[in-house]
Amino acid sequence: MSSDQDPEFPVEGETDQHELVPTKKSAVLVDGVILNGPTTDAKAGEKFVEEAWRLIMEEVVLKATDVNEKVCEWQPPEQLKQLLDLEMRDTGEPHHRLLELCRDVIRYSVKTNHPRFFNQLYAGLDYYSLVARFMTEALNPSVYTYEVSPVFLLVEEAVLKKMIEFIGWKEGDGIFNPGGSVSNMYAMNLARYKYCPEIKEKGLSGLPRLILFTSTECHYSMKKAASFLGIGTENICFVETDGRGKMIPEELEKQIWQARKQGAAPFLVCATSGTTVLGAFDPLDEIADVCERHGLWLHVDASWGGSALMSRKHRRLLQGIHRADSVAWNPHKMLMAGIQCCALLVKDKSDLLKKCYSAKASYLFQQDKFYDVSYDTGDKSIQCSRRADAFKFWMTWKALGTLGLEERVNRALALSRYLVEELKKREGFKLLIEPEYANICFWYIPPSLREMGEGPEFWEKLNLVAPAIKERMMKKGSLMLGYQPHRGKVNFFRQVVISPQVSREDMDFLLDEIDLLGRDM
Repeated sequence: MSSDQDPEFPVEGETDQHELVPTKKSAVLVDGVILNGPTTDAKAGEKFVEEAWRLIMEEVVLKATDVNEKVCEWQPPEQLKQLLDLEMRDTGEPHHRLLELCRDVIRYSVKTNHPRFFNQLYAGLDYYSLVARFMTEALNPSVYTYEVSPVFLLVEEAVLKKMIEFIGWKEGDGIFNPGGSVSNMYAMNLARYKYCPEIKEKGLSGLPRLILFTSTECHYSMKKAASFLGIGTENICFVETDGRGKMIPEELEKQIWQARKQGAAPFLVCATSGTTVLGAFDPLDEIADVCERHGLWLHVDASWGGSALMSRKHRRLLQGIHRADSVAWNPHKMLMAGIQCCALLVKDKSDLLKKCYSAKASYLFQQDKFYDVSYDTGDKSIQCSRRADAFKFWMTWKALGTLGLEERVNRALALSRYLVEELKKREGFKLLIEPEYANICFWYIPPSLREMGEGPEFWEKLNLVAPAIKERMMKKGSLMLGYQPHRGKVNFFRQVVISPQVSREDMDFLLDEIDLLGRDM
């Protein structure tokens, strides 16, 4: 048989390239608009992308690890409005002007990739995640059906399966969401649906007073979720914590019994693995025992601390997480997958997510498609359009491997330990508590207060120090570090180590710089 194909009989699936080339036709006038081919100047657009790409490489990527660059170039809002051309006009502007605007945007934006950006629970630049973001921005996918997003749906499935393994479940379900706050809201609604499935169709009328439990150190998204879902913030029982910020299981059980005596209906306990300020990890095994005794859904907000699961040395912090019914975990934090990259993971494998959230849109989720429609996972989400966030984490994981991710966690926590030991040696620095994770909370006490007794006047004056130093460091652009008051404690710094670009020298610089900026106060 000849290997040459008869041109009159093309192979099935092949398309004659001549069919793909549009033939020029006469212009048509419709509603006053001349329709005669595309109006976009592709060549000019491609040139603009190339020039903008070079700018991004030069001003963002190549300078990301340069400690000689400023972390930020502070401008007050009204001044920044004058420096930026924010007005949108009737006619477009030339590309050279757009590139100038791009340069200004980069110049006046905070460089979260900088080794001395310690302000939030994310930082640094992961090159592999960045490439993944470039790809998804260029491809512009929406991850709801296999027909429009085949690769990214399979990637998400693979990543979720691996994350479920690290939690310690044999099977499970999950979905990527735009933020840990949304994951917590998903979990709260899912627990409520499990408790009373009729709520999806009948609403809140006729239901008992539903009540949930979380610690006083929980993320503020628990209040927002309760408000948004119609549960009400007054129906959150905030369980007391110990001196390290961990939920006290005995207090949890007392509050559950008390709620039942008052006629309320407990349905959810939310524990936290890695609290936002202190970095505390609730005792999950003991809390799970309480939940099992009372038949309550256990959700673990591990948005910050979940990445410790990647480390054989530090995963003990989350001992008992396999007993949770759902887990929120944000790889964009410690694992640097790029904002936003947040997963809700669910132990249930009975399609509870889909039952709770599906709306069965007939224009998207047709059941008579020519492929396996179980891959059309978008109906598990409260969103319609959804970004391919799992791809960022997948690319980083593929590049570094599990051992590389483990090293990232171990190094961050080792640097945190180094900073703590250095801080203890220096006059004028005082720890709030001994940290167990990457949150290092401390006061800087300037020389003028070091001989003063720790009475009301001392604390009143110390409360002013961290905000004043923060203002100075931002106006200088030397580093960024968060501060806050917390549960009766006056303003203190919270330093967080994440990025592998951070060095031991950066830790020394942080302490030196705070002392330099605050010693005259």
